[in-house]
Amino acid sequence: MDPKLAPAPSLLSTHQDLSAQELKLKGFKAYQVDTAVNPGPTYRRRDFYKVALMTSHCTVHYADRSIELNGTSLMFANPHIPYSIELHAPRLTGYSCLFTEAYMKENDRSESLHQSPLFKVGGTPIFHLSAEQAAYAQGIFQKILAEQATEYLYKGDLIRTYLQLLIHEALRMQPTESFVQHKNSASRIASLFLELLERQFPIESPEKPLSFKTAQDFAEPLAIHVNHLNRAVKEATGKSTTAHVAERVVGEAKALLHHTDWDVATIGYALGFEYASYFNIFFKKHTGLTPLAFRKAV
Repeated sequence: MDPKLAPAPSLLSTHQDLSAQELKLKGFKAYQVDTAVNPGPTYRRRDFYKVALMTSHCTVHYADRSIELNGTSLMFANPHIPYSIELHAPRLTGYSCLFTEAYMKENDRSESLHQSPLFKVGGTPIFHLSAEQAAYAQGIFQKILAEQATEYLYKGDLIRTYLQLLIHEALRMQPTESFVQHKNSASRIASLFLELLERQFPIESPEKPLSFKTAQDFAEPLAIHVNHLNRAVKEATGKSTTAHVAERVVGEAKALLHHTDWDVATIGYALGFEYASYFNIFFKKHTGLTPLAFRKAV
């Protein structure tokens, strides 16, 4: 695989053992970044927002757009918007904090994070920092790390306040807009589309059905027109976006029929089908069997 098309690095220090379950329970996890972009522990990234302070020369890729970062930059990442990072230095350094929306809203009834200018679809949540701004942001991250290691009963509230300080500092700035076009945008778009598709699986609960089911659903978080997405995916992979989605949904349907005791209607709903009859028609079209017949056969 072309390293420029590799999935986004986890921005984790390779010596740290970070538990996804611990992160889910506490709602946040901060760490200092120092990595050669070897893959770190894998999280269900759709669950976690991220604020990162990056001090290395790198390029962040969003669909068919890129932005080069050289110096200190502050980045806000939405779990539903995929991106990748191309490193131009020996190591990626800085700080990062992962957190859930529920954690940030625990004592706050404000709007959802994905509606925030820093996290919403189509935004540009990357900020080049001056020396003064960089020192301020680094100080906040160091306070978060120090507080995370204490036994203070209300450290979660204090860390939430520090994160809000970073958010408000960014809201006062103008985001970086110096995007450039990729020469091979079709491959980049296809790579991010496939990553976004895969992020939805496996289905762990009927209460969390598929978010993205149509080409338009995928085009919106990638901030490109649906026709542009369809052309890019077809050009890069030889298959349509619809074919990729259908194949992945069929594969997940088979796994759920085989490994769970959920009824057919529940499985269909979890996979984005409002009515069981629609799921039956879809499954039989792609497998030649009804869901019940497939379940009995395995």
